[in-house]
Amino acid sequence: MTTSVYSIRIDPRVRKMMDELPGKALQEEIRTLIENTVRMRRREQLLNRALKRQETKKPGMPAARIIREARDDR
Repeated sequence: MTTSVYSIRIDPRVRKMMDELPGKALQEEIRTLIENTVRMRRREQLLNRALKRQETKKPGMPAARIIREARDDR
């Protein structure tokens, strides 16, 4: 998997606190947080798009009727 770099500006005080924390897991936590946030917003975007499409869609034939017709054709 290839990765790309995305840089952000943070307050120097926050950066100093980050450097003082033990362990190197903070970078992985930040990466995971970003990935989860992007996935959540993408799901919301797709859901909103589907809901808008559903609102504008004209009602069609009920599914039960289609299934009965298919069974009767056999």
